[in-house]
Amino acid sequence: MTTTTPSAPGRAQRTPVRTPARAVRAGRAGGQHKAGPLARVVLGLAALASLFPLYWTLVAASTDGHAVVSSPPPMLPGGNLFENLSYVWHNAGGRGMGVALLNSTLVAGAVTVSTVTFSVLAGFAFAKLRFRGKKVMLGLVLSTLAVPAQLSVVPLFILTKNLGLSNHLGALILPVLVTAFGVFFMRQFLSQALPTELLEAARVDGANSLRVIWHVVFPVARPAMAVLGMLTFVQSWNDFLWPVIVMNGSTNPTVQVALAGLGTGWSTDWSVITAGALTGTLPLLLVFVLFGRHIVGGITQGAVKG
Repeated sequence: MTTTTPSAPGRAQRTPVRTPARAVRAGRAGGQHKAGPLARVVLGLAALASLFPLYWTLVAASTDGHAVVSSPPPMLPGGNLFENLSYVWHNAGGRGMGVALLNSTLVAGAVTVSTVTFSVLAGFAFAKLRFRGKKVMLGLVLSTLAVPAQLSVVPLFILTKNLGLSNHLGALILPVLVTAFGVFFMRQFLSQALPTELLEAARVDGANSLRVIWHVVFPVARPAMAVLGMLTFVQSWNDFLWPVIVMNGSTNPTVQVALAGLGTGWSTDWSVITAGALTGTLPLLLVFVLFGRHIVGGITQGAVKG
């Protein structure tokens, strides 16, 4: 970088100006800095601490019931992993873990699709549309977040029983087709990420409300949809309280309900329980491996656009 200073009439002398090396390094790669040794050590320790529960579950699932509760506990995998997994696969929930995994996939998938779709539509309405009573309705939606979920179990159970949905997978889907958190999350995102001028331009081009939502709102909301979809899927997959109440005595349970009956008898077999927990966790890990990069990429793309 150089500047010009007048030295004589009609002449200009160029004087070099040094740019600080720190600013040059910060300007490279979008201002990102290289991680130092301390940061690498801290991140490595955090990664090991996060993976240790999964490793211990694998160790406990590969031993027998007596070794799990021994002191000191085993720290290396044993030789009973496939035996315990086979028992879980054929005996969990009465009809086997395969049926439970299929039921959980259907329930979590349906809840995720409906929650994301309705949350985007409601969030867009609260963020960009004008209608009477909008603030009051939004306040009522947010007020439901302050109500503990346990308080709604009894009236919800009575309602599902009167509708004939007891011991039916529909009882796990209908009450959570949309959540107040999802509506608020999408409303906050679209309020900042969706310019009003973009909507006005689409209206000027002759787009109706359906085309605006499909071609403008959904593409802009894609990063937030990915995050909300992942959170909803994990929460629905791990839900236990409501499924164990409404599916009590059912031969068509979800994963969490099927795991509740494992290892029971004269003595609790913790190796079988951890083998079932490992089986129920693997689909979530697979989802993260397959779609984690797309979710992070969507978040980064949304941040850059913002």
